[in-house]
Amino acid sequence: MKILAYAASNSSQSINRKLVDHAVQVLKAEILPGAEVETIDINDYEMPIYRIDREMADGIPAKAQQFYDKIGGADALLVSYAEHNGYYTAAYKNIFDWVSRIDQKIYQGKPKIVLSASPGPGAGANVTGAVAASAPFFAADVRATVNVGHFGENFDEATNTLTDAALAAQLRDALGTLA
Repeated sequence: MKILAYAASNSSQSINRKLVDHAVQVLKAEILPGAEVETIDINDYEMPIYRIDREMADGIPAKAQQFYDKIGGADALLVSYAEHNGYYTAAYKNIFDWVSRIDQKIYQGKPKIVLSASPGPGAGANVTGAVAASAPFFAADVRATVNVGHFGENFDEATNTLTDAALAAQLRDALGTLA
């Protein structure tokens, strides 16, 4: 099975990148040892801010097609969303907007695990809720969501592991839906 993993954040210090990297480790060690996982950085897909005038004048950027093709080449998706003001980061929303101009069904029917990490108690629940609610419109098969609030208290950066047993079990259960 080929898994595409990424954090929907452009921060170099992203806790969502740390969470998705941890999830990849758990997936390969405990759930699907033979899985081929490709972890990408959305910074590699940075494009001008979407607007219809730009699309009509210049067409769709090659990076949008490359991102769409990455999704198409995977069997499943593992994505950790940073929450900015209750929604996607502007960086990810821009990629999403460009890719949706290729095909509104950008997730191409792929199974998807949705994660979010937050330093506060909300745990990114607004963004994961928005992702899950909109999934049918964009052809994503959301299998599970896991929200990790108070990330600094629940994640050990020295060992790159979740320290809260209930959250760790919830993550394992979510990843198990891909098996």
